[in-house]
Amino acid sequence: MLQKKLFIAAAVALLVADIALAAQNINLQKEIQQERITIAQDASNRQTVDFLQAFVDKVLRAKSEISFDDRLQLENMVRNLKDDAILAEWNKFVNSQTPAAAQEEVKNLLELLVRKIR
Repeated sequence: MLQKKLFIAAAVALLVADIALAAQNINLQKEIQQERITIAQDASNRQTVDFLQAFVDKVLRAKSEISFDDRLQLENMVRNLKDDAILAEWNKFVNSQTPAAAQEEVKNLLELLVRKIR
């Protein structure tokens, strides 16, 4: 009789431990998923900041006409961001017909980039 009670007590204790470990596993899986999302956002932000820095260096600080290689590099960086809104704003800037329109599109592009980084 005592053996049966000990066996039942051990089985219940193991069941409780299994439930506790399963709950802890679920919580850890949620944390891992959140960390993966954060890492992906950080990588995207890093790419956006890299593009922003290149844009400032090659376009805003340019002393002369922007070279083909620099334009190609910026275009590739924008496409690698895989962000339709940034690409659309970039195209508006690139296709500006007047200096005033280009200046306005630069402001819009910079504002969008900053919002995306946040």
